[in-house]
Amino acid sequence: MALTLYHVPGSRSLRVVWLCLELDLPLTIETIDFSPKFRNSEGWRALSPTGKVPVLRDDGFTMFESGAMLQYLLDAYGAGQLQPVAGTQAAAMFQQWSWFAEATFARPLGDIAQHTVVREEAQRIPAVVEDARARARVCLQALETGLGAGPYLLGEAFTAADINMGYSLVLAERFGLIEPGLGRVMAYFSCLKARPHFTTALSL
Repeated sequence: MALTLYHVPGSRSLRVVWLCLELDLPLTIETIDFSPKFRNSEGWRALSPTGKVPVLRDDGFTMFESGAMLQYLLDAYGAGQLQPVAGTQAAAMFQQWSWFAEATFARPLGDIAQHTVVREEAQRIPAVVEDARARARVCLQALETGLGAGPYLLGEAFTAADINMGYSLVLAERFGLIEPGLGRVMAYFSCLKARPHFTTALSL
């Protein structure tokens, strides 16, 4: 095992850093330039065909999708930690929330980022932002409804699904979407923030 993460602070690479800290896996972090020039360079596109971050390397093996990186690390090095046993209902819910965090919840958050921060002023479309904020609120309400009595998504057990969801909540908070009335979401996010490895990952 020789794990190297090509990292940009505040990006999805937070998930990989956080997981490695929770699993006590040795990780070399290479902070890269997030400029369009670098991300469109031939060298970076050889690692990440879409120009996005993060990229994970394990010896000669390379990956460029953060959710898949988490699953790889769990299966290869997790020794059964931070995920339920495959084929159980708990495992099904683990997959549901992990996919929801990225495939459903992060999409409108990405649209907000594109049209408020990433794109040049002339390319930003306010109507896209308003639509995305509405879609993100639907996702937050789904999370509010779906959270049970336990402190985490799967109850008492902290899992990598919480790591996936945690990053999406970081974005939602950044965009002012975690509003009064989302009591369960706020309590859940506070629980995640209380984890030392989460705060460490955020600081890197």
